[in-house]
Amino acid sequence: MNIKDQIILVTGANGGIGKALVTAFLAAGAARVYACARDITSLDALPANERISKLKLDICNTANIEKAAMVARDVTLLVNNAGTGGCGLLGSQQNARREMEVNYFGTHAMCTTFAPILGINGGGCIVNIISVIGLVNMPSIGTYCASKAALHSLTQGIRAALSDQKTAVVGVYPGPVDTRMTEGLAMPKASPESVAEEILNGVAAGHEEIYPDSFAKKIHEGLLANPKEVEREMGKY
Repeated sequence: MNIKDQIILVTGANGGIGKALVTAFLAAGAARVYACARDITSLDALPANERISKLKLDICNTANIEKAAMVARDVTLLVNNAGTGGCGLLGSQQNARREMEVNYFGTHAMCTTFAPILGINGGGCIVNIISVIGLVNMPSIGTYCASKAALHSLTQGIRAALSDQKTAVVGVYPGPVDTRMTEGLAMPKASPESVAEEILNGVAAGHEEIYPDSFAKKIHEGLLANPKEVEREMGKY
């Protein structure tokens, strides 16, 4: 998909990757970007641009989603970037449920609501920001991994379900990215800007899966070659 002249909606547009995506889409010639966040004032950090429309959107709130869909009926590219995480595998059930509620059910609700809109507008594209650790579990944040694994499976299913209406469905599987979610994590991190650039390149090239950084690429290659070895290695963290 050529980004130029597309009408794009980005959830979680106040976060590191979200903000970088909004900026990258504008630079690539998007006609409009609906920048969404639960707290609309958190979008004030976005650049001043007449092509940005700011929307209050909690993806776990059905009324919010329906209101956003009424406003953004011209969307041709939906980016499900909003997410939450950080819970240990044997930690709080409340936190684990919250991760699943946002990362899986919230994204499912967005896809369900906007799929008909994309169909009416010619098919378009859905981009789900998942995580490479949705493909192999890291126990220290194991319930987050599980919620992203559910999103990975959902993405595969939606890809098949929407093929007849010619909606492309893309899964993005980043490794550690330098955002608020990874503060305090002592390991190399990709910049949000570089990840955004790789996402745009992948969407433009028609890729169904995007591994936007070196860590993600290494894990992906390892899973293809020897998945049990990768599982054991990630199990140390």
